[in-house]
Amino acid sequence: MGINKDQVEGRAKELAGKVQEVAGKTVGSLSEQAKGMANQVAGTTQAKFGDAKETVKDNYKDEKAKEEARREEARREETGRRP
Repeated sequence: MGINKDQVEGRAKELAGKVQEVAGKTVGSLSEQAKGMANQVAGTTQAKFGDAKETVKDNYKDEKAKEEARREEARREETGRRP
């Protein structure tokens, strides 16, 4: 499984949101805490979207390889039947 832009950016947003939330708690700012939590959710969502894209891409590659193997097997069978 590879890594894509959405995974990286999403995880970075999660981290930045956590830092923002903690900073808000430290200075007693509820609005900064809320913004931090919102950024964490946005980051998690983006990272999960990136994960899903990778899963789809991996499944596509697997199916493509299986189809190629089926074609190769059919070619071998066809060749074996001919005199």
